Amino acid sequence: MSLSTQYPTNTIMELTLTDSSTVKGLVYCTDEISQSIVIQRSLIHTTLSSEIIVVHASSVKESKAIELPKGEEKSSSSEDNIQKYGVSNVEEIKNQKIMNVSRRALEERERRALRLAEESFSHVNQKATPQGQKIFDKLLKACNEVSWNGQSILVLNHIRVDPPYTPNDCTLVDRSGGLDEHSLERVKKIVGVANDA
Repeated sequence: MSLSTQYPTNTIMELTLTDSSTVKGLVYCTDEISQSIVIQRSLIHTTLSSEIIVVHASSVKESKAIELPKGEEKSSSSEDNIQKYGVSNVEEIKNQKIMNVSRRALEERERRALRLAEESFSHVNQKATPQGQKIFDKLLKACNEVSWNGQSILVLNHIRVDPPYTPNDCTLVDRSGGLDEHSLERVKKIVGVANDA
C-alpha cells in the first residue's frame, strides 16, 4: 500500500512510533522515495504558527485517523485543539478543500518548464562578453525576436549589433522586412540605455 493511501494528505492523524512516543498533527505530505511522512503541528505560546515533523514510515508502529468534531459541536480553545488533534484551528481543517492534482497536468507542467529552460539556454552565447550578453538580454526583453550570429546580435533579422555593442555599432542590414531608420533608432536607444546601466 502506498504512503499517500495509508496517510492521506490533510488528514489529522496520531502516529505511535517504535519508541512508544506519539505524534499528532495534520498529514502535510508523504514521499514514496524516502518513505517519509510529513506532519504539521500547531504550537502553543509562540509566535511560530506550526512545526513540521518528518517521520520515517518504518518507525511508525501504529497509526489512526482522528475524527474531527461535527459542525454542530462547540469549538474548543486553541490549546485544547492542539492537545486533542495537534492543530489549533479545527474549523479551518474541516473547511479545507483537497486539491485534485492530476499526473498528466504535472507532466505537462514539467515539459513546459524544460522547454522554457532549453529556450533560455539557447539565448546564451558562450563566446560573447558579459557586456554583449547583457545587451542581448535587454534587446530580447524589448523585441522578442533576437538571435546570435557569431559575436553579433541580430534583432528582428534586420538589425545587427556588432561588438563592442554600442549604439554606433547598430546597422540596418535588410530594409525589405518593413523596418526602417525608426526601428534602427529604437534599437540604438535600447543599446545605449543598456550600456549606461
